[in-house]
Amino acid sequence: MKHKYSRLLLLILLFLPIALWAQEKAYPKNGEGIELFLKRFNRTGSYYQKEFIRLNKSKLGKNNMLITGVKYTIPPLKENEQPVKSEPASKRRKGYEPLFGKNLASYNVESNELKGACFYLVSGHGGPDPGAIGKMGNHELHEDEYAYDIILRIARNLMIRGAKVHIIIQDSKDGIRNDMYLKNSKRETCMGKAIPLNQVSRLKQRCAKINQLNKTDKETYKRALFIHVDSRSRSKQTDVYFYNTGSKASRKLTNTMKSVFQRKYAHHQPGRGFRGTVSKRDLYVLRNTTPVAAFIELGNIQNKYDQQRIVLSNNRQALANWISEAFVIDYKNYKK
Repeated sequence: MKHKYSRLLLLILLFLPIALWAQEKAYPKNGEGIELFLKRFNRTGSYYQKEFIRLNKSKLGKNNMLITGVKYTIPPLKENEQPVKSEPASKRRKGYEPLFGKNLASYNVESNELKGACFYLVSGHGGPDPGAIGKMGNHELHEDEYAYDIILRIARNLMIRGAKVHIIIQDSKDGIRNDMYLKNSKRETCMGKAIPLNQVSRLKQRCAKINQLNKTDKETYKRALFIHVDSRSRSKQTDVYFYNTGSKASRKLTNTMKSVFQRKYAHHQPGRGFRGTVSKRDLYVLRNTTPVAAFIELGNIQNKYDQQRIVLSNNRQALANWISEAFVIDYKNYKK
């Protein structure tokens, strides 16, 4: 009888769900959001994101941001769903971009979902021109510094997904920074060339560099992105808004970006709504850039609520993650 119960207990244990034995846990990599973190463990889709939040709610930062150094519980795979084999870490392609800064210069190419895509990323102003300047307490917020930090974060996201990326405006010292108040400098160059103070000359220079690179890049999917921070009256609060050239591909890209932002706002700030807009604008850089282009204004650098969108590093990373996700969707639709 004793052996009979032992055998019965063993059978019960054998058929218990694996999640009852041990739940898989892991630390996030620097810059990862929930979606990219789960993708490393072959958990994709809204089901796993909701489960992850349910399991880890007490460990998440503002707007469900992942916190570096915190170990998170990974949702178990659905019943009958088999894990997809991924390449061992030793076989993953490695990349190195010193512009990201000492701690983030090295990265692993985690996927090939953007293989065959090429991006030209441009942060507004730079060099002798800081762009719009906002005030927060005793601190000045310089447009070019915050636009540049977000561009670097987007570039790293895209490279991790296997894309070719040209960072057009560069600073040899400033990497990706987590400070609230980013110090201003005049070191920025247009890929090594001094940036002119004259506005038209400055815009001509970056468009010429993009068009020059475009001639030699062999990829068929090429997208240029320009990022700025607007300046309006202090009382004017705005959401992120998007400009396109009016071409079908440019409209499609900016509408995809808006859709991603609407979905993210509905998830992270339910009930608030997203009021960002998409429109055609006859801007110099959009008109004179050969690849399909989009232009993004991240908000009003004078408004105290919009300022939170750029001074908090988690928010800068979220902006980069959402824009990167829109590029992934646009590329997948392009390949269909």
